[in-house]
Amino acid sequence: MEDMVLVSVIMPVYNTERYVAQAIESVLCQKVPLELLIIDDSSTDHTAEIAGQYADGSKVLLFCNEKNKGVAESRNLGIRRAKGKYVAFLDGDDWWSEGKLEEQCAILEKSQAVLCCTGRELMNPDGTSKGKIIGVPQEITYSMLLRSNRIPCSSVVMKTEAARAFYMCHDELHEDYILWLRVLKKYGNAYGINKPMLKSRLSEKGKSRNKIKSAKMQFGVYRYMGFGWLASCCYFMMYMIHGVFKYL
Repeated sequence: MEDMVLVSVIMPVYNTERYVAQAIESVLCQKVPLELLIIDDSSTDHTAEIAGQYADGSKVLLFCNEKNKGVAESRNLGIRRAKGKYVAFLDGDDWWSEGKLEEQCAILEKSQAVLCCTGRELMNPDGTSKGKIIGVPQEITYSMLLRSNRIPCSSVVMKTEAARAFYMCHDELHEDYILWLRVLKKYGNAYGINKPMLKSRLSEKGKSRNKIKSAKMQFGVYRYMGFGWLASCCYFMMYMIHGVFKYL
């Protein structure tokens, strides 16, 4: 791709000392101009020390929150400091396949779309595959997104200006899902690359792993987006049905 644009990769990390090096390495092997903004959310293990070994003050920057602010505000710090035309999100326990950013930037530049995501392969905590791949549609509309969050956060590349139009909010809900909904409602459809270019490590500590809690958060998103009880219940039922088939 000619005249490749700068991508600002935003990586919030918290107590991921076993995984953060792999996440960082998967960013640095991408074949696009990039900067990596690592935001340590006041880890109590050696995460910041490991990340600091990669920080060079130019391409890889490390920021350390003095107190735990949560993933939404940590990502927002990265969004505010980003210099790239695009921002990409990657959690500190996930990693990417080679060539991911290059394919996504090519699609975004050609289509002038605001957001692009990819499929994902579910991984065990030890990094081995669970043998499950979750794909994404080639195009994702606001209506489709309301029925189920089809956009994995750690796979997203989006225009920085769109991220700055809303930022992330409400850690107690699905903060990334709220951002995708608001962005698609304002800017139009997202594009998907149906390849498992995101390796998504499942952790029992993740807030979305508690199905009851996650369901409550999902309903809370609909209410936050301004839907009444009846509409929220209808969308929630669609979410539940989709969830049954998603992991089969």
